[in-house]
Amino acid sequence: MLFKGLKDKFKHKSGVKFLKEELLKPATAVKRSSGITSIGCIVDLDSFSEPELFFEFVDEYKLRPNAVKIIGYKNYYDKNSPYATPVFSDKDLGWKGTIENSYALEFLSREYDILVNYYTADNLLLQLMTVKTQARMKVGFKEVDQNLNDLILEVPMNDFKTFKMELKKYLRVLNEIK
Repeated sequence: MLFKGLKDKFKHKSGVKFLKEELLKPATAVKRSSGITSIGCIVDLDSFSEPELFFEFVDEYKLRPNAVKIIGYKNYYDKNSPYATPVFSDKDLGWKGTIENSYALEFLSREYDILVNYYTADNLLLQLMTVKTQARMKVGFKEVDQNLNDLILEVPMNDFKTFKMELKKYLRVLNEIK
C-alpha cells in the first residue's frame, strides 16, 4: 500500500514536470484550413454533468453528425458503470505525463479545428489532455492556466448557453464561421 502511494506521487510529479516542459515549448501548428469541420471537447464531468449539450455544436456550425468528439474526466469512475461519454480519471496517469486510457488515446489520435476545454479546475490530467491534443484553436475558461488556451472566455461554467453564444461571436470575428 505504501509503495502504491509513493508510486502515484512520483507519477504525479513526473506529469507536472512534463506539463511545465510542454508549456515552455512553442505550440506546434496544425495544418488545417480555416473553417470548422471538427470539434473536440474535454469536459470535467465532476463539475458539469450535461456533456450531451456539446452535440448542439453540430447544428450550430452545420457539421457532420460525428464531427464532435467528447471525452469526460471524473475524479473517480467505476469501469463497470456505464457512462454515455467516454471517461478518464486520475488513475489513468502514467509515467512522464502519459495517459493510459484507450478512450483518451483515441481522442488524442485525432486533429481538431477547435478544442473546447470545458473545465475550471487546476487538474493535472485535464491539462495534460489539453497540451497533448492537436487543435488549431483551443478555447477555455479564465480560471485555468492561460498558456493552455488561445481563446479565453469569461463566462460561468454552468451557463452553457452563454458559452456557446460567446464562442460563436468570437469565431465570427476570427472569420472561422460566417
